[in-house]
Amino acid sequence: MPATLCRKIARPACDVFINHRGIDTKRNIAELLYDRLRRMKVRSFLDSMNMKPGDRLFDHIDKAILGCKVGVAVFSPRYCDSYFCLHELALLMESKKRVVPIFYDVKPSQLVVKDNGTCPSKELQRFSLALEEAKYTVGLTFDSLKGYVLRTTLHQKKKYYICTLCYIAIYISMIILFYFILF
Repeated sequence: MPATLCRKIARPACDVFINHRGIDTKRNIAELLYDRLRRMKVRSFLDSMNMKPGDRLFDHIDKAILGCKVGVAVFSPRYCDSYFCLHELALLMESKKRVVPIFYDVKPSQLVVKDNGTCPSKELQRFSLALEEAKYTVGLTFDSLKGYVLRTTLHQKKKYYICTLCYIAIYISMIILFYFILF
């Protein structure tokens, strides 16, 4: 088999997996980020763009996560209400993917896994561990009414910038692009 054909077959489904709560973020930051990365020729996975009717959710999503290089977790007020969001985050963390967190209209301290009685305790523990790891990863905090806070390192003061969601998508896509260049 020619080497180029082998590379095409072995190539993962996506470079970047965008983990988000659709009801909160699909029509704004998640879609803008997906579009920006696509324009930069970075293969990204966003469920509404990469899946079609009849696709098996877990098969398709898990394959994309395991094949990606970077995950972007867009946390939002209703993020922790979604089993799928928490499962995706846990899989990203368990597979040791680099995850860039975006806290969209929510503070990290507000993110808590809730036990509504439908999820086994082992899964709840898995989700809680992944969420705690993500909350202590340097990321971006975005307040849709005010702008966003760029956290440079844990030991420096926060730097405040006022901008639009479009600029956030550009900024995150540049971070991801530099990650691909460096690693």
